[in-house]
Amino acid sequence: MTGRAIVAGGGIGGLAAALALHRIGWQATVLERAPEAREIGAGMSQAPNAMRALNALGVGEQARAAGVPTYSAANLRLPDGRHLQRARPGEATPLLAFHRADLHRVLLDAVPAGWVRTGVQVTGVRQDDRAVTVTWNDGEATADLVIGADGIHSTVRRLLWPDAPPPRFLGRTAWLGITSAGDLPGSITMGPGAYFLIHPLGGGRAYWAYVTISPDPGVRYDDEKAAVAHRVRDWHDPIPALVAATPEEAVIHVDIRDLDPLPTYVRGRVALLGDAAHAMSPDRGQGAGQSIEDAVVLAAALADEPTVQDALRRYDTERRPRTQATVRGARADGRRSTSPALHKAMTTMICLVPGPLWRKGLSPDGNATWRWRPPSLPAPPVHG
Repeated sequence: MTGRAIVAGGGIGGLAAALALHRIGWQATVLERAPEAREIGAGMSQAPNAMRALNALGVGEQARAAGVPTYSAANLRLPDGRHLQRARPGEATPLLAFHRADLHRVLLDAVPAGWVRTGVQVTGVRQDDRAVTVTWNDGEATADLVIGADGIHSTVRRLLWPDAPPPRFLGRTAWLGITSAGDLPGSITMGPGAYFLIHPLGGGRAYWAYVTISPDPGVRYDDEKAAVAHRVRDWHDPIPALVAATPEEAVIHVDIRDLDPLPTYVRGRVALLGDAAHAMSPDRGQGAGQSIEDAVVLAAALADEPTVQDALRRYDTERRPRTQATVRGARADGRRSTSPALHKAMTTMICLVPGPLWRKGLSPDGNATWRWRPPSLPAPPVHG
């Protein structure tokens, strides 16, 4: 089966969906509300499951060239600098760290020219048994399928799932930054009620994130850099130095939210993908990775099934249990990792785990989330 799709959202999930559609011979138009096709934000890491999905899309090699190995999950520390777990020098790591813009560029470069339209704000979706039409600020288009990949505050979800609850504040807030840095291996420092993550990035940069509890959303400061610097002033090096070296305008402050489970990701000829379907907290590093998985599974279903409706039923059946379990797991991990009451018990437990056993859990097949394997997709069609 081939056809035409409209993808709402030109972030990592939307571009992955467009690229997956291209590989199975579909045509697609990506509608991005921003005035230019680029990813904002800071850093992230991708685990083995996401890298396999990128391989299935044909961009695994390019992604690995853009990423940097990070040992954040193997180097666990306390604010005074003591190690709870420590990576061995020269040891392989299954995690790659990226600036979001670098991975976005890998996907954007692989999507056929002319498929992405910017400055387009979706305003409506209507459908019947034969087709689905999307309207926007100055036009409309009709297709066989619409993919809502427009983020946690999805317009497509709001239009077609009007009874879905809004994103849920999780009682935590985060400061993020990217700055020039030396050769850092990556680490997580666990304090009472907070943690500080470091990922190395390409170009001699490092990404950092400070996550802490917050009773209310929307609390902001005149000087966000000073606010986070004060909180980590007594933490071990290089944490205070990384914050100090970050330009004030490059410090991002976000509240952490996720989505409660939807009863379905599908309405007729419309499917939700990525954060629009299952936005999750960052505590398992799976948000973007799960959206890339979504794209591969959806394309495989469209390639195999006789109708769009059959393909979407299969997509919903395969993706909803896994992604909603990941949302629950990330929510629980975040609650534990920032609980002042659990801090001593958690860090003691981590310290008592033998190093080889801890590292075994960080192998490419070390946990159920990372063990996922994608369905195969064909090579993209070649037009003479």
